[in-house]
Amino acid sequence: MPVTTIELDRFEASRPRLEAIAYRLLGSAGEAEDAVQEVFLRWQATDRDRIEVPEAWLTKVLTNLCLNQLTSARARRETYVGEWLPEPLFAGDPMLGPADTAEQRESVSFAMLTLMERLTPAERGVYVLREAFDYPHREIAEFLDLTEASSQQIYHRAKKHLADGKARKEIDEADARRIVEEFLAAATGGSVAPLVQLLTENAVSIGDGGGKVPARTKPFQGATAVAKFLWGLFRPAQAKRAIVGGSPEVYAWTANGEPAAVAVLDGRVIGVMCLEVGEDGIIAFRNQVNPDKLARANAQWAAVDHGEPLLVAAF
Repeated sequence: MPVTTIELDRFEASRPRLEAIAYRLLGSAGEAEDAVQEVFLRWQATDRDRIEVPEAWLTKVLTNLCLNQLTSARARRETYVGEWLPEPLFAGDPMLGPADTAEQRESVSFAMLTLMERLTPAERGVYVLREAFDYPHREIAEFLDLTEASSQQIYHRAKKHLADGKARKEIDEADARRIVEEFLAAATGGSVAPLVQLLTENAVSIGDGGGKVPARTKPFQGATAVAKFLWGLFRPAQAKRAIVGGSPEVYAWTANGEPAAVAVLDGRVIGVMCLEVGEDGIIAFRNQVNPDKLARANAQWAAVDHGEPLLVAAF
């Protein structure tokens, strides 16, 4: 049944919201785009005259597609090379979705997307729809074929699983730049001590190379171990320069609402390091260097004025 211009416009008006939901559910921009395109194909194929509330229909189909995909993704991630991290999105990307409340901003942070990997697909679905998009439990229950009471129980269980006792700070753009500047100054300084002082006692550093780029398969843990690793990362070394292919420029930016150090080589983003910041210092560094997960970041980067780099890494 051909899609009319009005029906196509209706779907395209829903696309940003659908992509934002899919990204929070899957942690991957590419997979989110594919899921939304599959929803469009199903929208084309169905008898649309029988759909009373198109937005609800689209959301239900999308959510269930994503939850089915999460089930198979768990199996794939068991064989993933090294640590798995989400795909970063720079500030201004519509796929980041609503950011009016602290809960909405928190739900798309790199830290929360990583934590959500510990949830079951149903828990993640209910949590995202409720926390980030403020759907009432009555509608969530209809989307996921649950009772309203079950939706509420799953939501509270998900929140309990995600509670880790770490209080993140609300970071604006100026704060993010300052934090990245302080971090880079310490990481490129003459000793490791100033860097240790910026970190919380139980700080961690995680890298995702996906088997495409060298990255440690296990996180560094503890302020001293993390500081020594990061301080060494910025030390000049011919071997590192050969692996990277040159000396990347490093910029201060924000990704998923968190301060980020963005490494760029010949105009191409080769790494995005997100800094999770708490009241007592930097809690975690999550460094995405898998090129398969930087395609959207590269497209965004090419379209913005990013100014001058803070430094050129002397690898």
